Amino acid sequence: MDGPVIEVANLTHSFKDTVAVNGISFSVKPGEIFSFLGPNGAGKSTTINVLTTLLALQQGTVRVAGHDVASDPEEVRRAIGIVFQEETLDRDLTVWEILEFHGRLYSMPHAERRNRIDEMIRLVELELKRDVLVKHLSGGMKRRLEIARGLMTRPKVLFLDEPTLGLDPQSRIHVWDYIRQVNREGTTIFLTTHYMDEADSLSDRISIIDHGRIIASGTSYELKNALGQDIIYIETADDVKTTTVLRTFSEVKDIRPAFRGLSVIITTDGTKCLPAILDRLKAEGIEVMSANLKKPTLDDVFVHFTGREIRG
Repeated sequence: MDGPVIEVANLTHSFKDTVAVNGISFSVKPGEIFSFLGPNGAGKSTTINVLTTLLALQQGTVRVAGHDVASDPEEVRRAIGIVFQEETLDRDLTVWEILEFHGRLYSMPHAERRNRIDEMIRLVELELKRDVLVKHLSGGMKRRLEIARGLMTRPKVLFLDEPTLGLDPQSRIHVWDYIRQVNREGTTIFLTTHYMDEADSLSDRISIIDHGRIIASGTSYELKNALGQDIIYIETADDVKTTTVLRTFSEVKDIRPAFRGLSVIITTDGTKCLPAILDRLKAEGIEVMSANLKKPTLDDVFVHFTGREIRG
C-alpha cells in the first residue's frame, strides 16, 4: 500500500482519572519493524490495544492498513495478527488444534487452512510437537506457537506486545529470528518492549514512550548519535567541583548525575578528550576513583531524556 500502514494522530486514552496515553502521534511504514520502547506502565499496551480495536478509541485518529479503527474495526481485525503479552493458548489443545481452531474462526477454506498450518508449524520449528498438548510445551515453544497463530491469516501487520517477556536468553534469540524472518517475507511488525537489546537488535525505527508521551523517535543509530560521540562515566570525591572543571571543556556537551558519579556526554573522540580531563582534575586536586569511556546505548538515551533508568 502507498503511505503509512499505521497512522496515529493525537491519540489520548484514560482510565478514570489516569491518563495512560497522552496525545501521541506517529506512523509506521509498510514492511518495517517499528518498536515502542518504554518501562511498564508507560502506555505501550494501551496503545497497542487501541490499534488492535481491543479498546475503544477515545480521542485522536488511528488508521491501520488503511482502515479507521473507530469506524471500520472489522476491516482492521481482518488485516492484523496479534501476539498478546499474556499467554492466551488453550492448554488442553494440541499445537495443530490451536492453529486449526484459529483458521476455522477466520473462515479459512479447508485446503488453505491445512496448508497454512503445515507452513506455520515448519516456520516456528514445532514439527515434533504437532500433536503435543500446549500444557506440555516450554515457555519458548508457547511463544513460537502464538506467533504462528498470529500469522495464520497472512496479516499485513503483526502486533507483538512484549513478545519475549519471561523467556530465557536462548528462547528470546529464537523468537527474534522468527520475527526477522516474518518481516523479510513482507509483514510489518509493531513491537512493544522494555528490553533495550530487543529494540536495538530488531527495530528499523524506535519511539521511546514514558508516562504516556513519546519523548524521542528515530533509528537506533539516530537516537544514540543524538547524544554525542562518546560518554564518560566518572566517579570522583567531589561531584560539584568536578562538574565545574568539566564545563570548561568545549568537547563536553552535557553532564548529568549517574548511579555513581557523573555521566559526561562528549561531542568528539573520547579517547583523546579523557586524558586531558583526567590531567585537569588531577591538577585541581580532585581524586578520581574511576573513569569509563563508552559509546552511547539506548539505556543512555532513555536516561538522558527521562533522568532515570528504564528498569527503575
